[in-house]
Amino acid sequence: MLLIDKEGMVVNPRVHAARATSIERGQMKLVSGIIVHQTGGSTAQSSLSSYKNPSANGAHFLIEKEGTIYQTASLSQQTWHVGKLKARCLLENRCTPVEIKALKTFSPTAENKREMAKQAPARFPANQDSIGIELVGEAQANGSYVAVTAAQNDSLKWLVAELSQTLGIATTEVFRHPDVSRKNPSEASTAAW
Repeated sequence: MLLIDKEGMVVNPRVHAARATSIERGQMKLVSGIIVHQTGGSTAQSSLSSYKNPSANGAHFLIEKEGTIYQTASLSQQTWHVGKLKARCLLENRCTPVEIKALKTFSPTAENKREMAKQAPARFPANQDSIGIELVGEAQANGSYVAVTAAQNDSLKWLVAELSQTLGIATTEVFRHPDVSRKNPSEASTAAW
């Protein structure tokens, strides 16, 4: 199990502190899941530099291509890493007739509002109750993301397992970003945990 200090920072030699308080957006009282992303940039330093912008979005962890793990936000703080939620009932083939009717009109804003009225796990984990993990990896000329490296996947597997055990997160509550929100479908498509 991970040791987490009173500031919400992991104390472990595999995790390097690189906290950017500019991406923290208020207290996170409950953790319901983990969302795995890819950055769009080719180095960890490009993400770390962008996190200095007061309006930057970011995630709690950043994993460099060679596997180094940086913790960029406190686990007791929200970060804006998810975006508007998709209806989870679609992925799980369990939408009610009322939900199906509402989903016939395409409105990501309305869909997100309906989902946010629910509690996880009836909805996907959102900014206020999920940990974000970014994998360094840019989109290629054809628009698809580069493959996640073996070293990144090794670090991701370790980090997800440790966070899941320490915080009591079910493995069914770990998702790729495009599963929960409207993002490039190739984002983190080769991530494995």
